[in-house]
Amino acid sequence: MLKEFKTFIMTGNVIELSVAVILAGAVGAVISGFTNNIMMPSVGHFSGGMDFSSFKIVLSPAVTDPAGIMVTAENAILYGQWINTLINLIIVGFLLFLIIKSYQSLQRKKETAPAPKPGPTEVDLLKEIRDALKK
Repeated sequence: MLKEFKTFIMTGNVIELSVAVILAGAVGAVISGFTNNIMMPSVGHFSGGMDFSSFKIVLSPAVTDPAGIMVTAENAILYGQWINTLINLIIVGFLLFLIIKSYQSLQRKKETAPAPKPGPTEVDLLKEIRDALKK
């Protein structure tokens, strides 16, 4: 059973999938950083200093006791962070589109190689056999 598992793990598809998952996590972190640290401040600057990540609808405010200690945390819908997530999704989708498009263009270049000459057809071979038998 251990040998079968080792064979399964060492196949190319499993290794390629694991590499893809690790790279996807790293790319996701880079894109989140790009969105949060570059895109959103730029959008905020051109939209009058708005910070989307702080947009929220407070359903129930935080409750504190007289000593200032929080008894109940604020309950809010954080739609500004959701906007940031949508922008992340658009950027990831666009990057994947570019990667797949470039991969497909490389594949098309490989396929444009001239096709080898077709060999004799089945009918031609049967005619040759018939002629050889007549002789």
